[in-house]
Amino acid sequence: MIVCACRLLGVVFAAFILSLPLCAQGPVFDATHLREPSLLHAQWLVHAGDDPAYADPGFDDSHWIPFDPSTSIQNIYGSSKPEVVWYRLRVKVVPAQSDLGLSEVGLCNAFEIYANGERVLAVGSVKPFVPYTYAARVVAPVPNRLLTSGSVVIALRAHFTPADWKGTNPGYDISNLSIGQFTTLQNEKSLSILGAKTINWLDDLLEMGLGIIALVLFISQRNQKEYLWIFAAGVLTLLDFIEPAFSALYPIPQAWVYPGLLLRFAMPLIWGSLYLSFIRQRAGWRWLAFLTLAGVSNAIIALAQTGLFAWPQWLTVMLNLPVIILFAVVIPVLLAVHWRRGNREAGILLIPAVFFSLYIYAEIGFGILFQFGAWRQTALSGLNLIDRITAGPFTFSLNDISNTGSVLALAIIILLRSSRMSRRQAQLESELEAAQQVQQVLVPEKTASVPGFAVEAVYLPAQQVGGDFFQVLPVAGGGLLVVVGDVAGKGLPAAMLVSALVGSIRTAADDTHAPELLLHRLNERLVGRTQGSFATALAAYIAPNGAMTIANAGHLSPYLDGREVELPGALPLGIASPIHYETIMLQLHPGSRLTFYSDGVIEAQNPKGELFGFDRSREISMQQASEIAETARRFGQEDDITVVTIVRDHLVASAA
Repeated sequence: MIVCACRLLGVVFAAFILSLPLCAQGPVFDATHLREPSLLHAQWLVHAGDDPAYADPGFDDSHWIPFDPSTSIQNIYGSSKPEVVWYRLRVKVVPAQSDLGLSEVGLCNAFEIYANGERVLAVGSVKPFVPYTYAARVVAPVPNRLLTSGSVVIALRAHFTPADWKGTNPGYDISNLSIGQFTTLQNEKSLSILGAKTINWLDDLLEMGLGIIALVLFISQRNQKEYLWIFAAGVLTLLDFIEPAFSALYPIPQAWVYPGLLLRFAMPLIWGSLYLSFIRQRAGWRWLAFLTLAGVSNAIIALAQTGLFAWPQWLTVMLNLPVIILFAVVIPVLLAVHWRRGNREAGILLIPAVFFSLYIYAEIGFGILFQFGAWRQTALSGLNLIDRITAGPFTFSLNDISNTGSVLALAIIILLRSSRMSRRQAQLESELEAAQQVQQVLVPEKTASVPGFAVEAVYLPAQQVGGDFFQVLPVAGGGLLVVVGDVAGKGLPAAMLVSALVGSIRTAADDTHAPELLLHRLNERLVGRTQGSFATALAAYIAPNGAMTIANAGHLSPYLDGREVELPGALPLGIASPIHYETIMLQLHPGSRLTFYSDGVIEAQNPKGELFGFDRSREISMQQASEIAETARRFGQEDDITVVTIVRDHLVASAA
């Protein structure tokens, strides 16, 4: 009995001794009753230094330092700043459990996670140090064979850069690592990506789409330089979208990020110029120098945030100053000033600009608070408040709100401008319709009947209203006065000048039918009133007996019986004063045909680029006016087409 008692006592003692290492392994996270994934929020043990033995489940970590992941490891190693830190946590599991997995997000550039000494997850390389991006959520299964003992020791090996130690909460925190069913964690990964990135990606897509619309508007409105800057901002967003979108799905080498970060150089220049263009403020060399300085500092800060290099905190603050001054002070103030002066578009842009400036001020304020130990936790809470706003499944920041607001503000401005353009277009179409009606009166489809002459005229404007004009006016005592001309240009301005010319022709015809005097009066009427435009014209008086006096002001010569009439040259109307217009005398015999053209006939152009030309015009000059005009139109009308034909009647001429 005594022997048995001793043996029993020995067994109990041995069991106690064997249990000591297990008890020395620190805190335990109970994962035996998980119904859904859970953060590993238990107290961990941490140790600075690097030794592969730290991953061994039987390693004695009793001398390691307890660490609460809801606090910052700066409190433990903030002064020594080690390069590698290990974390350990014992997790109690169900031995028969399967499909267990770990999910990590946002830990650091290089780390490894071990389960019972077996590496199950890694990003980058700790030694040698090869940094990777860590924005993507990474999910890995825990092999079922590691669960049979009912206990899994999670060991985390993390690399810290000098830039990490300058951050607010380097390394592992309570939100970095979750445990749960592997399939559930994979589903959560997809949902988390959608929740965290949907608003940001939609904002980027909207900005890129707005850039395309702005490019189309700029092509049609070259004087609106702000559209070109909106397009440039869209291109910048596209180039900056590719890498973040990919790294949100998978960790990628940090070196792949650097080219995209260099694009940050262009951000202040593009957005600063965009805002200036909307308030119609010219960017002089001082502005360009300041925007360039802000761009250089912005790119350097972006590179520094990746851990590529580190420097004193004061230098980071100094490099941030140009961007802070630009977007938190200068732009809001300029927009507010021009809004008060009546620029409604500046007021629309001011709203997102104020949101962005508030975000900058909040970041600066909480960053300053973090430097004081007593306020560090408050600063972390504040940073989470402005950077991790939740709305249902979606997560976004105050910066995202300002970015989306900027895109919406630009879209609203474009819509308002389009609405104004539509109203102006409707008004212009109404004016064109009225001008067309007036022109139909001034340039009638039918000419007056003149005894002894058969007159036919056709006018085909290239647009609703045109710049060609003609008048065939009976003269008291017999005969007729013919004026054919062409105003430089098209559309409403040309039509208005045509109206002035036709009115002047009719007024002058009441006093004289001498072609040279008529052209002289028209020229005096136009000089100094055409705003750089001019008009060609040809005037001819045909007496009842067929005697014709003709003068030309830069217009195409007419054709008489299929031959071009040679006329002395002269400047068009409205260019200079005074000008003498020479006249020549011709005889229009019975049956002769006189044909007048505008340059729309000569310059008709087919799809191959061939002009109708003078030869074809001469060959068809004996046809009726309607046939000539239709031939030129079918060939390829490019300009207003006017054809006037006058045939002296045989019978009337014989009677005379």
